[in-house]
Amino acid sequence: MLELRPNCECCDRDLPYDSPDARICTFECTFCADCVGGVCLNCGGELVKRPVRPARLLEKYPASTRRVLKVGCAA
Repeated sequence: MLELRPNCECCDRDLPYDSPDARICTFECTFCADCVGGVCLNCGGELVKRPVRPARLLEKYPASTRRVLKVGCAA
């Protein structure tokens, strides 16, 4: 199950579970659309629009609250 991290790893912008601007790679690296194109700044993998978890399932499967930041991000 996806972790649904709450922020962009580059600019620390909040990315709620339903944000249309969240991008994610296969390692669950998470960035906002403004900071990246289609390539992950960590692994070089493809970034795609992060799927939205249905609101009715958030209580049982909550989004993560753990914030991750990429050191030295120069996006």
